[in-house]
Amino acid sequence: MPARARVIIDNDFAGDPDGLFQLAHHVLCSSVEVVQVISSRLPDVMISPDRDAVGEGVVAADEVLALSGSSLRAMRGAREALALSAAPASSVTTRAIIREAMRDDTDIPLFYAAGGGLTDLASAYLLEPRIAERLTLVWIGGMGYERAAGDPEFNTSTDLRAAQTLFRSAVPIWQVPEPTYAQCLVSWSELDRDIAPLGPLGAHLVDRWRTFTDRIERMLGASLGECAVLGDSPLVLLTALRGTFRAEPSSSPSHLVARMPILDDGSYGEPLPGLPPVRVFTGIDMRLMYADLVTTLAVRAHRAGHDVHAYSPGSGSR
Repeated sequence: MPARARVIIDNDFAGDPDGLFQLAHHVLCSSVEVVQVISSRLPDVMISPDRDAVGEGVVAADEVLALSGSSLRAMRGAREALALSAAPASSVTTRAIIREAMRDDTDIPLFYAAGGGLTDLASAYLLEPRIAERLTLVWIGGMGYERAAGDPEFNTSTDLRAAQTLFRSAVPIWQVPEPTYAQCLVSWSELDRDIAPLGPLGAHLVDRWRTFTDRIERMLGASLGECAVLGDSPLVLLTALRGTFRAEPSSSPSHLVARMPILDDGSYGEPLPGLPPVRVFTGIDMRLMYADLVTTLAVRAHRAGHDVHAYSPGSGSR
């Protein structure tokens, strides 16, 4: 199947394992060509100063890429957030983003699929503003538009200035804000039944999530419940699982919202004249998104000769 779109994946792979599910699903889709994978930073408040979360994310992403049969390997994103006064630093990663966006040997649309902070794209844009005409940002992040104030949403807080920079730019934006990505719940029973039996890749994904959840529960001294959030998987739904004759993500409702700046508290300011509106998704087609994830992993496991019925939940099952 010829690719209908090119995709740059940018995610905080050392954080919640939903990004690893999204990565595996994305690289196994046949209708898109994943051209780059970037491991991005986590918020400073989540990590110790000596922890290399970007490097940890590279290792985690590369494990999934190898299990998926992909020859791609992750690139390091910026370890530091976009500084308030310093000029953006040119790096191997920002130069790669610019080079892909400015290619003149293809007319296949380019999506920048981001499930975390926006440091590297914002830096690339500040270095080469013409990329605004050459790609579409699909972002899991931002408050809902009905929320007036409060702490910034998690992905926004990873690099507030980067998000502010892009929302004040002409970069086309498709946004899946917090109230929408929070809809992407699956139960642990579904993960054990549907994903874990699907060869080494499926087992690895569920094990990563179980290990992460157990660690967070011990830290908090509380239960996180019976569900996990596939919060980054809409990146696959909106870029790869689109309509037939019109390549649109038509199964998930959206509407256009006037471009507004993101304020320091994470809320939105007054509309910015002269900039394109933001396409805000208010719902997610969970049936298509989850069913395709399961089926795609099953096909991969079957082709690799794995017994997809061999899994039995052990004592660690939730």
